[in-house]
Amino acid sequence: MANAASGMAVHDDCKLKFQELKSKRSYRYIVFKIEEQQVVVEKLGGPTASYEDFMACFPPNECRYAVYDFDFTTNENCQKSKIFFVAWSPDSSKVRMKMVYASSKDRFKRELDGIQVDMQATDPSEMSLDLVKARAM
Repeated sequence: MANAASGMAVHDDCKLKFQELKSKRSYRYIVFKIEEQQVVVEKLGGPTASYEDFMACFPPNECRYAVYDFDFTTNENCQKSKIFFVAWSPDSSKVRMKMVYASSKDRFKRELDGIQVDMQATDPSEMSLDLVKARAM
């Protein structure tokens, strides 16, 4: 089902794996990429994967989308979890690639029902663990 504005389709596997992350907690993270005019799953991080594992998935000169299931403890000592959506668009990626990812982002996010925090990053410092923790609280 392509979006008229961006011409981008979302592979069914993207929604299926996201539902498994959200409801069954089968994955810690999912990295998506646009390939042949559709968003596809590129990498899945198992439930025990670390934030460092997640950060290592982002290529230095290509855009990606990702979701991360972040567990944290509130100031009241309650265990919580929030699902982050990350739009990775490094300055060194090609202009056309950045435009395609930017124009498809909102539609793709709408396909993933349950995202609680949205982040945009152009370099790793913009999605550091400290920033994620601050956004989760």
